Order: sequence, then C-alpha cells, then structure tokens
Amino acid sequence: RFQAYVYFASVFQAMSCGIHYLASVFMAVTPNFVCGIPGNVSSILFYNSSKASLEDIWTMWTSTENYVVAELENGEIWELNQCSKSKREVSFDLAYEYKGNKTIFSCSDGFLYDDTKWKSTVVTQWDLVCDREWLAKLIQPTFMLGVLVGAVIFGDIADRLGRQRVMWFTSAGQFVFGIAVAFTFDYYSFVIVRFLLAMVSSGYLVVAFVYVTEFVGIKARTWASMHVHAFFALGIMVVALVGFLVRTWWLYQIFLSIATLPFVLCCWMLPETPLWLLSEKRYEDAQKVINIMARWNKVSTPCKVSELCSVQREDPSTGRTSANDTSSTKKHNILDLFCNWYIARRTITIWLVWFTGSLGYYVFSLSSVNLGGNEYLNLFLIGAVELPCYIIACIGMDRLGRRNTLIPFLILSALICVLIMFIPQDFNVLIILANMAGKFSIGVAFGLIYLYTAELYPTIVRSLAVGSGSMMCRVGSVVAPFCVYLRSVWIFLPLLLVGIMALLSGILTLMLPETLGKPLTNTLEEATEMGRNKENCSGKTPTADSGAALEKIEMFGQERISTEK
Repeated sequence: RFQAYVYFASVFQAMSCGIHYLASVFMAVTPNFVCGIPGNVSSILFYNSSKASLEDIWTMWTSTENYVVAELENGEIWELNQCSKSKREVSFDLAYEYKGNKTIFSCSDGFLYDDTKWKSTVVTQWDLVCDREWLAKLIQPTFMLGVLVGAVIFGDIADRLGRQRVMWFTSAGQFVFGIAVAFTFDYYSFVIVRFLLAMVSSGYLVVAFVYVTEFVGIKARTWASMHVHAFFALGIMVVALVGFLVRTWWLYQIFLSIATLPFVLCCWMLPETPLWLLSEKRYEDAQKVINIMARWNKVSTPCKVSELCSVQREDPSTGRTSANDTSSTKKHNILDLFCNWYIARRTITIWLVWFTGSLGYYVFSLSSVNLGGNEYLNLFLIGAVELPCYIIACIGMDRLGRRNTLIPFLILSALICVLIMFIPQDFNVLIILANMAGKFSIGVAFGLIYLYTAELYPTIVRSLAVGSGSMMCRVGSVVAPFCVYLRSVWIFLPLLLVGIMALLSGILTLMLPETLGKPLTNTLEEATEMGRNKENCSGKTPTADSGAALEKIEMFGQERISTEK
C-alpha cells in the first residue's frame, strides 16, 4: 500500500515531463504565410481562382513555391511570395502569369499567416520565418540542451542532497517556468525560460525514476519502472488533446502547465528513500521511514535497521570505523563511473545504448510526420503506440532478462533500417508499417535502458549514472534533427546511421551482466563483483549476512542494504 501511494504520486508528475518535451510540436508550428500587403486589397488571385480576401485561398495552398497576386484599391498589382514581394510595372490587367518588368521588395510590411488551424504560434508572434527561420528551428534543440544539462546537474545533486528535495524543487520549477513561458515578451526570453523548464523537467524525470526504483521491491521493479515511461507517453497524448482544443500558443502553454499543479501541492509529503538515508548513515531517519512503511502495510513484525547493517561499528584493534564507513561518506562524481576497467566498459556501453535509443526514436518519429491526415490524431497515436511497446518490454525483461531483451530489439531495429532501404518508394503502406516497427523495436530498447542502468550501478552513484545516461540520450535527441537533414545527401543515410549504431550497441551489450532477480548494489565494489564474479575492488567479497538482510528488508519493498562481516 505504501509503495503504491509513493509510486503513483511520483509517476503522475512524469506526465508533465512528456507534456513539456513535446509542447513545441504545436506551439512552434509554422503555418502557411506570404509577405504583407502594402495597402487595402480589392481582389486576390491564386492561379485561376479569384477571391475577395487572402483567408479564402489558404485551403488551396500546396507549396512554398506558390505566390498570390493582389490588386490594391489604388490599382497597383503585387505578387506576394513567402519571403519577398514584387510590384508589377504594368497593371492594366489582373492575371496570374506576368512576363513584364517587376520591382522586388523585402517583406517590410510584415507577414500574413494562415490562421485557420492556429490563431497564433510563437512563429507568428515574432515572425520567425525567412531570414529568421533558423531561430524557430533552434527552439527544440535548445530545449533538449537544457534537458541534457538538467539530467547531469540534478542527477548529481540528488545523490548528494537526496531524492525527495530534488523532486520537490524540480516539480515546483516545472509549474513556475511552465507558466512563465506563456508570459515571455520576446523570442530570447522565451528560449531562456524554456531552457530552465527543460532543466527541471529532465531533473525530475531522472530523479523520480531512481526514487521509485529504490522504493519498489524486486518482484514489481520491472513493471513499475517501465510504466514511468507510460505516463510520459500519456503526457504526449495530453499535448495532442490540448493542441486540438486550444489554438492560441500562450493559452495552450498555460493549460499544459496546470497539469503540474496537483503534485506540487502534495509532493512535500513524500519521504526520502531509506536506501539513500542508509548510504548517508542517517540510520534514525531511515528507521522512521521503515516504521511508517510498516504501519501502512500492516506489518506486525518491526524491521530494525541495526539488524540489517553495521551501525557505526568500530574496529576493535584500532578503535576507528571501518574503511567502508569512510568510503560511504565520500562525495561521488562522474569519475566514479570509470573507477576501474569493468565499470568503465559498462559505462561506455550504456552511454552508447542511451544515445542510440534516443537517436533512433526521434529519427523514426520525425519520419512519421509525413504520414498525412490529422496531425493531432497522428501525435496521439505516436504516444499511444508506446504503451504496448512497454508491455512487451516488461514481459521480455521478466522472462528473458534485461540484457537478453535489449540485445534482440537493438539488432532487430538495425535489420528494419536495412529492410526499409529495399522497399520500393511507391509502397507507401509498407514503408509506414516498417517505420512503425522500427520505432516499436527501438522504443523497447529505449524504455528498458532506464531500469537496466539503475540496476547496473550502486546506490551511491545511481542517480548520477542514470543522469549521465540521460545526458547521452539528449545528445542523441539534439543530433537527430540534423541526422534527418542528411536525407538531402542520400534519402536512406539517416536510417543507415541508426542501423549501424543499433548493431554496434547490440554487440557491445553482450558484455554487460544480467540483473534480473538480483538485488540492487550499494557500493562500487559490489557492482564490480556483479560483473566479473571475482574479488571486488577492495579485495573483499560479499558475505552471507547480506542475503539474510535482503530477505528481511524485502518484506517492506526495499532493496538490498550492503552489510559487512
């Protein structure tokens, strides 16, 4: 009961992370547009169709190469293109085709936008078109850069200050910065506030994942951790729904940010994880949390921390605490992820899988936007397709293991990339199905890598490991749009790169240890031992006391607390 309360309270906020990550899909959309008209219009001509106003021709607009012929009340005839306008020297006859002399002008009178779908977007708000188009293309990459920075910063802070404090700060930050985005006064303030929003959103997602992993027992760990992503996918569906209902970007942003408010009001009641408290030697605080868990879960036999681990035991020969006590109070940083060859090789492989999963996920997603039809429904389905993906991943991880599920789906995604290259271009339905299969397979790998990373590293650096992995993930998401641009070089080049990366990641994953059914480790020595089944970094080996301790603490949904003989 206690773990269920903590879990659903924590993962509810993950939905808002999915909301903010995908908000720019509609908020920064570029509608059809032409140069502004320098005067009052009396007639509009588009090909052979004459209209009274420009709004009437948007339904016929098919290409950026189109232009509009406008006749003003003073008799002047102008050709309106997207990034320029030209005045006809001879204006006796209103015709679409004109071979005479024209004077070209810049769009000094602003732009006219198609508002049939969106009343306003950030693009129309600040004219992010033509020579300012690159600013619009930087909106999502700069957000992902903030995600990258936040994953590392807050992952490290959570290992130092605790999970609960960081979760409260980042969830409150999501609400504050989310609302602030709607009231930004220019493009640069908009980008800066969204960068801060990205940092706290990423920080929450990373720390919340570690938080629920440390609270949930081994039996439910797989399903619980994977369905953190399911709530993220629900956030994507919320974006599609709100985008369909609200067509003004700042109102759209406010409605999306309100979803954060309920958790902000109650997150301060969430406790710190006993694993982190024990790693910081705060035994009394850990005992209080365990006692609360026992009362909620109606466990009659009290669980004593003193029975699970050595509490400040002194060495009888020296009168000082053991070496492990000293090392546990050490402040850890990213260099600890490379403390020896086994951990370093594990870190490099995990980072590569994170990068590949994100790169493949966004390359397949960006390819799917050309499916046509209703864009709101398409986005909704993009979120919905992730739900069965995570169910398959959970079943595979529980029955086959983490590594044995990750490797086949990475290799399968590589094979699908190759398969798409041999499908004729006029087989549209088959191409769409193959792209969705590729996204599904890379989505399984992308989903389980969170849990696999958390299980491969000990408590003292777990948030840092997941945070640094998420950093590599965001590097992949920043690179993905540029990878898609390589289609202009060769249409299959993006898929070729994804396929190569997926195949390489699958091969290297063979060297990682399996973590299915194994307790979480608490020290780097235990994590190293898990990978090589030899003496750990300090020359010590785990004792039988650890197994007995595990049996006790699993009664309360906890993971392994490291003990010394």
